[in-house]
Amino acid sequence: MTSQTYGPIEGAAAWRGDEIQHSTDWIYHFSAEALKELEYAGAALVADDPDLRFVQASDYPLEKSVPAIRQWIADMEQGRGFVLARGLRSHLYSDALSAAIFYILGLHIGEPVRQNELGDSFDHVRATTDLSVDDPKALGSPTTDKLGFHSDTSDVVSLMCLRGSRAGGASILISGATIYNELLRRRPDLVPLMFEPWHWDWYKQDHDAPENTYISPMAPMVDGVFSIYAGSRLIRSTQDYPEVPRLTVPQLELLDELDQIFLTPGLPLEMDFRPGDIQWLLNYTALHSRTAYVDFKQPEKKRHLLRLWLSRAGRPLVPNFGKHVAQTRSQDRSEAAVPPEKARFHISEICHPRYDWGVETA
Repeated sequence: MTSQTYGPIEGAAAWRGDEIQHSTDWIYHFSAEALKELEYAGAALVADDPDLRFVQASDYPLEKSVPAIRQWIADMEQGRGFVLARGLRSHLYSDALSAAIFYILGLHIGEPVRQNELGDSFDHVRATTDLSVDDPKALGSPTTDKLGFHSDTSDVVSLMCLRGSRAGGASILISGATIYNELLRRRPDLVPLMFEPWHWDWYKQDHDAPENTYISPMAPMVDGVFSIYAGSRLIRSTQDYPEVPRLTVPQLELLDELDQIFLTPGLPLEMDFRPGDIQWLLNYTALHSRTAYVDFKQPEKKRHLLRLWLSRAGRPLVPNFGKHVAQTRSQDRSEAAVPPEKARFHISEICHPRYDWGVETA
């Protein structure tokens, strides 16, 4: 790809937050019929409590919800890249039922991806530490800190709100195409660097990772389709490892410029999570972050999101793009199985947060 081929990206995925902030086009409301169907299917999954690594969408068929699912997929792949589905009555559900409904919907969109090396199908975004997000011993999601813009592991990343915070904790998205267009406008000399390989910190995403880093470009353009995988924190932190090459001056300039673009008023879209909301996001079309938040003191009232990662085929990508080291739910990169005392492959187990993962204790 030569410098002459770089041009602005147009289309629905190149949105600005200030242009769609007050629109409701990206919010889907469940119908009464779909709710009834999903609650019935979720209750069946809770009662069956099967091994989630092997459950198929056909085991819990949907009919009334299919048009919505098709629309979400179209919105992600041909539209803005995301949708907020609203109306699940999670305040009336057990956490197991909420998780079951979420998982079934996910199965009808893609193949679940492991959240960590323990093989968890869900992650619980819930504050379980007083450490700062900048502390090398802590992961981002178990803190109450503001998170910088970043990409996740999978093709689709989804969050379901079980309970909100006392204050703050809004979800923020920013269009990858708009980031690229803004960089092209401000610093066209830095654009080619996005398409070169970068080291990403694997250990600071999962302390059980078998390697400290993996390598991926920030962006490919394949068959006219632009994708993005970005976020400076996990690139800068690789400099903690002596085996990783030092970042060059132009690379540091690019990271600094991207950080400034992320802060540009009008570009991000901020949305508040209500209990029962589900955000579906095609990971390669936008970056996401959240504002800092103040939590409730009562454990049962603390802010609590479920996170689900999904793999979907079809999008043209370069080899080894994104967190390509991730595995689908039935895979296990280690020769030994997950220790039985740490295995959580059933909805009755995984609907509860882990308190033994995400913070380095030694």
